[in-house]
Amino acid sequence: QVQLVESGGGLVQAGGSLSLPCTASGIIASINTMGWYRQAPGKQRELVATFSSGGSTNYADSVKGRCTISRDNAKNTAYLQMNSLKPEDTAVYYCHDLQLWLHYWGQGTQVTVSS
Repeated sequence: QVQLVESGGGLVQAGGSLSLPCTASGIIASINTMGWYRQAPGKQRELVATFSSGGSTNYADSVKGRCTISRDNAKNTAYLQMNSLKPEDTAVYYCHDLQLWLHYWGQGTQVTVSS
């Protein structure tokens, strides 16, 4: 079992920045992919960014150039640095960990970007 704890959400003005850390605890597989997804009101959950244990990253087109995902494997922590935030980035952001075929989710953290 894996537990994911997110933090770092909040209210920020357009053009601002936020950093979202996510720490995993429990049984952590050596091969896994950590990432962030988000869900805005009335919309489906969507990918923001992922970072595999092999070092590969993947970003949604909507955040490319504005967001950076990183990992500290020693701390089992993934970080999402978001810059140049836009009102359309407002959503609940969920940490995700994929270990083999098992999906784990955090409880989510609210990010609100005011115009």
